Amino acid sequence: MSDIFLEKFRGLVPLYLDEPWQESDGLPLDDLNEALAEHPFPVPLVLREFLHAVGGCEELMEAYHFFWDPDELEVQDGFLCFLEDEEEEYTWGMKVDQLDVPDPIVWRRNNARGTWVSEEGTFSEFVLDLLDFSFSEDD
Repeated sequence: MSDIFLEKFRGLVPLYLDEPWQESDGLPLDDLNEALAEHPFPVPLVLREFLHAVGGCEELMEAYHFFWDPDELEVQDGFLCFLEDEEEEYTWGMKVDQLDVPDPIVWRRNNARGTWVSEEGTFSEFVLDLLDFSFSEDD
């Protein structure tokens, strides 16, 4: 893993939780790789690094939205799904033909209609904006 996004994602813990990042906030690399190896599809670098950095931090992984655990990732409608809102009205994913891109564009599905629309931002941009919005609501 080349750690392009890792430190930025680790920085989310002190930014939003006012405490230093600890190893327990992330998922151990061996466990993460083992879980992801079970899938018949590749997982983009940015999602791997996000899970490695904060996949064990419930406060971030379940802040009004629920990021899926590595073993729960699945492909639906040609998208690798990784997130749902707490009302399960929307699911977010990345196009499977873009999974080899280090930081793919995120798409949102309206679960009632089954239609997908682009969020017009990459995973890293989307996640940083989502968490900023989620935690600014608490202020």
